[in-house]
Amino acid sequence: MERTAIAMICDFFHPNVGGVESHIYMLSANLITRGHKVIVITHSHPPDRVGIRWLSPGLKVYYIPFPTIASSATLPNFFTFLPYFRTIILREHITLIHAHASLSSLAHEGILHSHLLGVRTVFTDHSLFGFDDAASILTNKLVEAALRNVDAVICVSHTGRENTVLRAQLFERHPVVASDEPLRPSQYVNNNVYVIPNALVAERFKPDPNFKQTDTITVVVVSRLAYRKGIDLLVATAPRICAAFPNVRFLVGGDGPKMVELLQMREKHLLQDRIELLGPVKPNDVRSVLVQGSIFLNTSLTEAFGIAMVEAACAGLYVVSTRVGGVPEILPEDMISFANPEEDDVFRAMSEAIRIVSEGKHDPSQAHERVKSFYDWGGVCERTMRVYDAVLKSQPRDFWTRMQRTLDLGRFAGPIFLTILVVDCLFFLFLEWLMPREDVDFVRIDWDQERFIEVAHETQEARRGRRRLG
Repeated sequence: MERTAIAMICDFFHPNVGGVESHIYMLSANLITRGHKVIVITHSHPPDRVGIRWLSPGLKVYYIPFPTIASSATLPNFFTFLPYFRTIILREHITLIHAHASLSSLAHEGILHSHLLGVRTVFTDHSLFGFDDAASILTNKLVEAALRNVDAVICVSHTGRENTVLRAQLFERHPVVASDEPLRPSQYVNNNVYVIPNALVAERFKPDPNFKQTDTITVVVVSRLAYRKGIDLLVATAPRICAAFPNVRFLVGGDGPKMVELLQMREKHLLQDRIELLGPVKPNDVRSVLVQGSIFLNTSLTEAFGIAMVEAACAGLYVVSTRVGGVPEILPEDMISFANPEEDDVFRAMSEAIRIVSEGKHDPSQAHERVKSFYDWGGVCERTMRVYDAVLKSQPRDFWTRMQRTLDLGRFAGPIFLTILVVDCLFFLFLEWLMPREDVDFVRIDWDQERFIEVAHETQEARRGRRRLG
């Protein structure tokens, strides 16, 4: 693949902590090491993260001055982002947009605006959503509108792929099927929807070589303390496990709205010495928390991939998880015990895991080596680059085709989003007149990693010389 200028767009990025944030950063870093130019566009975090910032290894981040409404997501506005977007894309000579996360308004808007500039688009979905509640219905329709004209979609698991295809209606009728015949699943063609899993840096999650299994078994939970993460299951199950196994203790890291219920459960059952609540855990401290335990417990009600479980398995822990979403795809069956998302079955799976660990049937070092061979950012980057290459070589859709595909969204949604598309085009033409491209302050020199290392080395030598003279 030739050198390409890529813009990652998402509401969720550093300094926030999470799976999407780390995915964007690690993918960008690996693309940069392979010679590509990568920038990130996200919203600001006043007062420190505003304007343009640089992250190692030469990743430029544009922090757009947009306020957030909830969970670090900005308010969907469709048009306010266009002046910023147009200027950044032009001045950085971007040829491909990679948007992330279904709940990111900036990602949806970036896909909408990019076609006006002739920039190709890729979208990565990191989550699973339902179909029967108001929030999911609204989100699914917004995702369907955003992905109606996207060039390629990436999902982190096969379950996530099925979920995204259904939510966004990413179906194409096979050419040999008559237009008046009902579609069957075997006649669906989704050539532009790919599955590329998440990954981790295995060297950061090595098991503790000095760890020795004792009579006390520590169960580690590192998660956002929210309903979707199944914290209610943890609240119901932890007292039963402590009562049945006197040698078991819990180590819980994370913060969220369910922290109060965990505190109340601990007080009610007098388990202050058996359940330790660590509060928020920094990314650099996750490994130090994981290696204190033997079992990792995940009680999520929905999970597209579950990178926390992969990190725990890499650190040598035996994993217990609810059988939801893409979780069954991530680890071999001898490294994880599954449970249905209900109290009794979680207790059963935990009992099985405690027996396996107590009998010494789980080898942390062997688990680390196996996970290390499964998930690698180099492989993820190579597969993503193949998607980019296919997109850049494909034929783009013209504006008339985009209008027709947008109108097919439905009787009500179609005209609404078609109006947004047309107004967006008119607003873009106005900006072309108001701020001509020749007046844009183009970037002439990009980040040169070799030159940066050379200058840093010269600076260090100069400082040493001054110290000798001083």
